[in-house]
This record gives sequence, C-alpha cells and structure tokens, in this order.
Amino acid sequence: MTEFAEVLRHLSAAQKPAKGVSLYTRFVNRPAGRVLAAVAYRAGATPNQLTVLSALFTFPALAAVALAPPGPTMAVCVGAALAVGFVLDSADGQLARGQRSGSPAGEWLDHVLDCVKIVALHLVVLVSFYRFFTLPDPVFLLAPMLFELAAVVIFFGGILTEKLKKRNPGQGPPPSPRALRSVLLLPVDYGLTCLAFLFLGRQDVFLAVYCALLLAHVVFMAAFLVKWFRELR
Repeated sequence: MTEFAEVLRHLSAAQKPAKGVSLYTRFVNRPAGRVLAAVAYRAGATPNQLTVLSALFTFPALAAVALAPPGPTMAVCVGAALAVGFVLDSADGQLARGQRSGSPAGEWLDHVLDCVKIVALHLVVLVSFYRFFTLPDPVFLLAPMLFELAAVVIFFGGILTEKLKKRNPGQGPPPSPRALRSVLLLPVDYGLTCLAFLFLGRQDVFLAVYCALLLAHVVFMAAFLVKWFRELR
C-alpha cells in the first residue's frame, strides 16, 4: 500500500497543470485516471496499452447505441463504459508522463482515437434517433450533425492552438486555473457527454439533455474560436 501511494504521488507530481479543464475532468476524471495509471505503472503496462483498452470500452458501447433499442439497462451500461473509457484516456497520458515514456507515435495514436471517438459518438446518436426515437420533428436529426461539427472543431482547434503556442515562448506561463472557468466549462466536457447516455433509456430526457449540451457546444465553439485567434494574433 505504501509503494502504491508513492507511485500516486510520483504520478501526481508529473502531471500537466489544470488550466482550461472543467470541474469534472479536474476532480473526477483525472484523479480516477491517476489511480488506474498507478495500477498500470505497478503492473508494467505501457501508455499505448491503456489507449487501446480505452478504445475497447468506448467503441463497443457506441456500437450498442446504433444497433440496440435504448432501454434503462442498456443506458447504464453504455454510460458507464463511455465514462470508464474516458478515465482510461486520461490514465494513458498520466502514465506516459510518469514513466517519461511519451512518444510522437503514442500521442498520435491517442489523438487519432480521440477524433474517431468524437465523430463516432454523434454518428451513432444520429442512427439511434433515426431507428429508435419518436422525434417531435425530423429537424432534430440535424442535432447530432451540428453537435459533431462543434465537438470536432473544439477538439481540433484546441490541439492546434496549443501546438502553435509552443512556437511562441514569449507568451509567458499559463495562468492558474479559476474556479468559475472550471464550472463554465462543464457543459463542453466530454465526461459530461458520456454521463448524458445514462438517460438514453428515457427518450424525452435524453433528447432534452443532448440538445442542451449541443447548444453549449455551439456557443463555446464560437467563443473559443475568437479567443484562440486573438491569442495567436
């Protein structure tokens, strides 16, 4: 137990700052990922193995959304599997930093699978809406398409901005995380989208939650694009 606690402390000291993350990622996903990273560290696992394990939780759950009629049990299983996949997605990066074993190939694999995950998530929702939902109006079929657009732009724009900022070392250190910012970012946290699938068994509730998250993503996409452009300019 003492050795495990020491590994946790080592991993915690090696992690990136909490700037630009929501309360869920900061206080739920990253700490849970750190525990799994510590287990993997003791077991001698590699970050890429955790990345693949994350995909093994995520993609079967997404396939179930498209292939199976939604119900309470299925919703809980899908939401839990997506949440665990997200925890493992955090664990692989924490393990890489703790082991100092990060590589361009590992980062590439992680980002590519993240991109596929984001695109697939909203595609399977679109399929589920078409096959299993009684929608108030066919226009709601546009919701997953708009959500996918906003989510992909936020994902790609954030990564690209971070990469370009590294070319300009004169911008100074990142500011410390603010509590209000962490709260405001909750609606665009992927973890919250995962938890929304817990309501998949209640069509009216899931549709309302999904559309609320969609609206938040569209608003934040516009705000982020303006912010990132100004920072880089």
